[in-house]
Amino acid sequence: MPTQLTPAEVQHVAMLARLKLTPAEVADFASQLGRMLDYFQVLNEVDTEDVEPMSYAVEVRNVFREDVVQPSLPRAEALMNAPKTDGQCFLVPQILDGG
Repeated sequence: MPTQLTPAEVQHVAMLARLKLTPAEVADFASQLGRMLDYFQVLNEVDTEDVEPMSYAVEVRNVFREDVVQPSLPRAEALMNAPKTDGQCFLVPQILDGG
């Protein structure tokens, strides 16, 4: 029998993910998440006794490019599409108390 999550369990997971779900979405996700949990049970049955634990499934290597000094974007061009500017800087809403 497929695993079925309760609406309360789905709403709890949604709250942790900071999602607001409609009742229809809660019902859909209860079924979908239940199928995922069933698949994890299938994976738990795989014999991994002789498999060495690893951090990554593929080799990881640094893919950063070399840092090269280049001319900066002109200020007027950088500010061109900004919603608000004083001509020198971007103007954004204050988010911290000034005190």
